[in-house]
Amino acid sequence: MVSSASGPVFRGVTHLALDAKGRLAVPAKYRDALQSDEAGQRSLVLTVDPSRCLLLYPRAAWEPIQAHLMRLSSFNEPIRRLQRLLVGHADDVDLDGAGRILVSPELRQYAGLEHDVVLVGQGNKFELWDAPRWQEQTAQAITFSGGELPPELDGFSL
Repeated sequence: MVSSASGPVFRGVTHLALDAKGRLAVPAKYRDALQSDEAGQRSLVLTVDPSRCLLLYPRAAWEPIQAHLMRLSSFNEPIRRLQRLLVGHADDVDLDGAGRILVSPELRQYAGLEHDVVLVGQGNKFELWDAPRWQEQTAQAITFSGGELPPELDGFSL
């Protein structure tokens, strides 16, 4: 994890476990980067992703995304469906004294989260995956559907 002018940049893959109550301990290396709100709470937003994982945002990173989504026309049915999905499922969560967040039963069910989960840094947010589903996702990512890289990556070099 590093910081940029626009806030912390989260990266890396961390294997974790949900406890029996659905709590997840956020790794200590990320806790300090999660900004406190006016009440001193480290507030986060947890929502769903169409890929059947969950997205975990610091509240400060989520709010502009939500505002942008809600400015879009709800008369456009695909936009309305996305608003329902992302904003409708958004859940405000706070880190407790032990650095844990509670993942609601509804969100756990949506993402198929059981016990073993994977927290994946994705810049300004995290993805939270069920461990077996993450392994499938990784296997798909390295095969490049059809065996070719997308045209957007032409000339890209690591």
